[in-house]
Amino acid sequence: MALGSALGVACLAAVLTIPTILAAHDARTAARAAIPGDGGNFVYQEFLDPYGSQPLRRVFVARTGPGRAPSAPGVRELPPAGKAIVSPKLAQLLASNPRAAGLVPGRVTGTIAPEGLGGPDELYAYVGTTPASLPEARSLSHFGAAYTSEEVIDPSTLDILRFTLGCIVLLPLVIFLSVCARLSGESRSRRLAALRLVGLSVKDTLRVNAGESVAAATLGALLGLVGYLGANEVAAHVGLPGLHWYPVDGRPEATTLAVCLLGCPALAWIVGQFSARQAALSPINVRRTGERKPPKKWGTLLLIPGIGVIGGYCALSLLGRDPSGGSASAVLVPGAVLLTGAGLFFGLAPITAWFARRLAGTAKSLPMALAMRRTEVDPGASLRVVTGLVLLVFGASLTQGVLVELDQVSRRTTPIQEYDIKLGDLDAQQRKALLDVPGVRMQIVTYGSWYDLDEDMPRRLDLVVATCPQLIAATRNAKRCVDDKIMQLRDSGASFPDDPQPGERFPFEKGDGQKVTLTVPQDWIDMSAYQPSVFHTGALLVPPSLLPPGLADADGTLTLVSRADPATVRSVLDGIGGVAPTASVEPVGIVIDSLAQLTVIRSLLVVGMVLGLVIGVSAFVVSVADRAMERRGQVAALVLLGARASTLRVVQVVQVLLPLAVGLGGAVVAGWLAESSYLITGGGAVHWDWEGLPLLFACALGVMLAAALASVPMVRRHVDPEHIRRD
Repeated sequence: MALGSALGVACLAAVLTIPTILAAHDARTAARAAIPGDGGNFVYQEFLDPYGSQPLRRVFVARTGPGRAPSAPGVRELPPAGKAIVSPKLAQLLASNPRAAGLVPGRVTGTIAPEGLGGPDELYAYVGTTPASLPEARSLSHFGAAYTSEEVIDPSTLDILRFTLGCIVLLPLVIFLSVCARLSGESRSRRLAALRLVGLSVKDTLRVNAGESVAAATLGALLGLVGYLGANEVAAHVGLPGLHWYPVDGRPEATTLAVCLLGCPALAWIVGQFSARQAALSPINVRRTGERKPPKKWGTLLLIPGIGVIGGYCALSLLGRDPSGGSASAVLVPGAVLLTGAGLFFGLAPITAWFARRLAGTAKSLPMALAMRRTEVDPGASLRVVTGLVLLVFGASLTQGVLVELDQVSRRTTPIQEYDIKLGDLDAQQRKALLDVPGVRMQIVTYGSWYDLDEDMPRRLDLVVATCPQLIAATRNAKRCVDDKIMQLRDSGASFPDDPQPGERFPFEKGDGQKVTLTVPQDWIDMSAYQPSVFHTGALLVPPSLLPPGLADADGTLTLVSRADPATVRSVLDGIGGVAPTASVEPVGIVIDSLAQLTVIRSLLVVGMVLGLVIGVSAFVVSVADRAMERRGQVAALVLLGARASTLRVVQVVQVLLPLAVGLGGAVVAGWLAESSYLITGGGAVHWDWEGLPLLFACALGVMLAAALASVPMVRRHVDPEHIRRD
């Protein structure tokens, strides 16, 4: 009980500390926020740019008058013109990549202390300059705001994350701690019944059991907190993908300590009172193995409203209606998910007993009959064994839904991704090196026509340098494209009346200041592109061989094309940052902050799944071992009656697999319906996660196989005389 409670409390502390880590990051970023105001002697301008897949934040400051400079957290004083103070991570990057020096103009004179950074991996800099260098500068009043705009995770997304972690970690954790408090339940009940029969009162008998349980749980809680503190020190230095924190951020707060040190013993006391009540009230039945009461069926009623709500949303989607939006779904779907999870827990015992009764009546083999009759008589024992794994699979389906939904809102829902870089920011060597970046499929160059700045509504024409194969590979479809011929792109679904018309002439500026004129041709290509895209209606498709020489790089853009999955996008952005660190990169249709948030959310959900897996497997192992200890007397009786070892092992495996199959089947179906209802009400393009369904089935089959193999060595045919009972 102590070791099990220690593992549970360590996992509980890890889950409860995640919001603390995020809040510490947000508090420091709020404290460094620059606040504009009149009458200051400094001006500032902030820049947010991607360096690879990471956000790079730079604050340029310039003195405009005498006086004391505003105090920024983490730095002694703001840098003067020509100097810079950077974060330790950015200092390492500048030292290892000399080409990145252009990101921070001036000489680096120091690093920012932890109180001025959200985390140790942040790219942040204060750069001193002159007021004339900041055309959009604002007067600086002071640093420090009540709220931050640089949250690690958006507040609305954080609520979803908390709910998901609660389902995949906290629910199995409560089951696991209950299992630990219920260890050796049958032998303990017989011991308590003996105390009751020799004259101990009901209240004192319950106190004996509560004292044992609370003492073991308290010791386990202390060990678990010590273990978590050690794990936090290691994890803070290693970090997670997208999230690094300082060790002090991960140390439990007072509320977390109170929940761990008081909640775990309190749960053990409650479970102990419940499990020992029968021994205290009916000791004769316990000592003589009286007939057990059948499990109550009211728990299955929770499945009716839960499945009804999530099934209703799925039915509306199948009928072609869109139930997304509104405040009702924000309450109904989480409530239905919780009711369904509770129904799976409370309804597993009566459903398993019903199945066992039906199978026992039709069983033709002795092992099957023994297993089913035993499961029918005592389904609660099987419930303790498999509930953690069932809830784990149910939570895995919810995690898939959250990841799919966040993936939709954080990136383009198209098979390709484009990255725009100004040609003026690149030299010839860098342009060549960018084509070799892993994940990049092609390079496309575009030029914009020259126009008079004094015109109110100037007409412009974009020139796309690409071949027909490149056009076909980067669009949904393209018809009538002819190689080695200048043609106009037309998208019938996105055309506008002011598109350039055939015969119109547009000037393009060359590098020497002269201009070359192109005429819109009569020939056109019928195409459909993934918008926004470099291939848009009205633009000219010009083969590289027909491109006018010497066009000005200032009017040109280099577009890289890759696949749109998040791993490839991050790889390409990191590759661009390594080749051209000072170039401004625009990932078309992507917000770098959203991409970074998605990385953090994925990491935290993976941590939650790992914790849930550890808890579920631990609950299974503990329950199977404890159940084997309880069944020693029954196994001894069967051995004396001549049962073979193979028969006993088959009985043991079947007793585990039946409730596990029932529970996992319900978890897969209910979990997938819950995931679908979440996606449907989320309003995204994906309503049915067909790709995730095979993964759920594979997880369920893997769990059953592992459970069957783990159950085999739990049966021992060695008979101790103390296990031979007179009845």
